[in-house]
Amino acid sequence: MSKGYWVTTYRKINDPSKLAAYGQLAGPAVAAAGGKFLVRGVADEVHEQGLKERTVVIEFPSYEDAVAAYSRDDYKKALDALGDAVERDLRIVRGAE
Repeated sequence: MSKGYWVTTYRKINDPSKLAAYGQLAGPAVAAAGGKFLVRGVADEVHEQGLKERTVVIEFPSYEDAVAAYSRDDYKKALDALGDAVERDLRIVRGAE
């Protein structure tokens, strides 16, 4: 069984206070779902067509856990707090086996 990952890039942050409120709720929700933050911050270097934007990578025990975590009630509350505070791209991907 391969691990699962959330890979999120933030194109634009419209409201840092809402993003902070989201973080207060999302961190415990992700942890409760078995997630572990591997990357959280702005890129130090970019190459090719990369953008210097905030990137977050979270590892889950399995791909199925990663998918299920997004639908958890506690994570939905975090998304409600986030609202329109950011423009981002969140992808759920399988780890390499």
